[in-house]
Amino acid sequence: MNGSRKALLLGLMMAAGAVGVPTVASAGVGIDIEIAPPPLRVETAPGPRVGYVWAPGYWEWRDRAHVWVPGRYIRERRGYHWVPDRWDPRGPRWHHERGHWER
Repeated sequence: MNGSRKALLLGLMMAAGAVGVPTVASAGVGIDIEIAPPPLRVETAPGPRVGYVWAPGYWEWRDRAHVWVPGRYIRERRGYHWVPDRWDPRGPRWHHERGHWER
């Protein structure tokens, strides 16, 4: 990302924070909001599928509301494991960390 794009992104994040709107913590990584997510829903994962891993459901922040995204199979990546989406408290805010692959 070049310097002018970084400056634009930073300026947009600061402006959004000033009006109390959820802000992008870093592009494509997570968001911070002041509204806690509802409790996780209980999902029964279907049986294993060769070449796939189960990504459990999670609450997504969309259009100023938490929306449930059901669990799904995703194609496995050899040598990696799936880290599910999660919400973590950070002071008075809640941070959403997107699901991702880790070695």
